[in-house]
Amino acid sequence: MTDFMTSAHIARRASAAVDAAVGAGRDLGLTVTDAAVLHDLFSVVVHLAPSPVVVRVPTVLPHSADLDSQARRQQTELDVTQWLADQGTPVIPPSPLVPREPVRRDGFSMTFWQFVEEDRGKEADYAANSESVADLHAAMRAYPGRLSFLSAAEPQFVAESLALLEKHPDLIGPADLDRARREWQVLAPLTRSRAAFGEAFPGVELQPIHGDSPPANIFAGVHGDLYADFELVTSGPVEWDLAALGPDLEAAYNRGAQRNGMRTLNQDVLGFVNAVGMLRAIACLALTPQLPALVEYVTPAVDQWRTMPFAGGLAD
Repeated sequence: MTDFMTSAHIARRASAAVDAAVGAGRDLGLTVTDAAVLHDLFSVVVHLAPSPVVVRVPTVLPHSADLDSQARRQQTELDVTQWLADQGTPVIPPSPLVPREPVRRDGFSMTFWQFVEEDRGKEADYAANSESVADLHAAMRAYPGRLSFLSAAEPQFVAESLALLEKHPDLIGPADLDRARREWQVLAPLTRSRAAFGEAFPGVELQPIHGDSPPANIFAGVHGDLYADFELVTSGPVEWDLAALGPDLEAAYNRGAQRNGMRTLNQDVLGFVNAVGMLRAIACLALTPQLPALVEYVTPAVDQWRTMPFAGGLAD
């Protein structure tokens, strides 16, 4: 693996992403005089002020990602989000001022979204958010487009990352890595195959889901909360969207599910998605050369993972 990026390298990457977003926006006819970075972690998020447009530019990516695979995933996100907006679901929609498609520029693939003013004084209520995820699931059930099975699990990324981490014992020790790889042998087939998942969890239906912890991706707009960040939208069990959130937030979701006439969460499937989620967190350690701060974020998850049943209890 490469050396860790310094703060100067990360700043240059962010600056390049901003320049690409501004250039792409101007090429599309937008007026941009006061671009401002709203967020910078896995993506650089840029408000192309004074235009009411926000651009999301992914910058920290798996080693196997390329512009074509990024664009396919981004197009799916744009399509799903626009469909939800058209149904009246409260989402941050794609910008109506530019074509609804990813834009490539300077080695980046980016998407354009409607600017929404944030209510900065509002604190996140994760119990209320988790209950409202059932409303989102109810809305998404009717999505007519085709979605791949559990692509949010990113099985290729997990497998490649665990292989890369073998060369980096400073990020995860050999014993932990050995357990992670043995767990992945059990869990990977269930993330890659609808049939295998169905055999393991008979009667658990699949549907369109957000894919990336929607209770943590509800945007507090000045005119109300909006579902956001559908980058990992996929088809899967609803439990995936509640992974690693714990019993209190699971109970909150169940209240929303019952209100919508939907099934409550299946404990066996929760064990599965929690285990996969932990391995995805460990896999993110392979991205730390691109984003050294990830170690701080991932370490508590690794500590928790050590206390959990092997492979979510799916193997003896």
